[in-house]
Amino acid sequence: MVKIRLRRVGAKNRPSYRLVVTDSRAPRDGAFISIIGHYNPLTEPETVAIDEEEALKWLRQGAQPTATATRLLSKAGIIEKFKTIKEKT
Repeated sequence: MVKIRLRRVGAKNRPSYRLVVTDSRAPRDGAFISIIGHYNPLTEPETVAIDEEEALKWLRQGAQPTATATRLLSKAGIIEKFKTIKEKT
């Protein structure tokens, strides 16, 4: 199964994350298919940048976001757009 999840990058005690599309069996920081955004929890407010077109493409193809990825996608308004697209078809 293909998942949308976070991949940790950054220095020790200074994490930042990339939002990636990956095979569910791959390790957290292992191989990935595509980078669709990034997330920095240390800024105030937290920084989230997601490529909306790429995220919607992968959601339409059946990628399952993790709980944290779902929260970030919802914050960006992508989950709502996906639900409206899904209802139209």
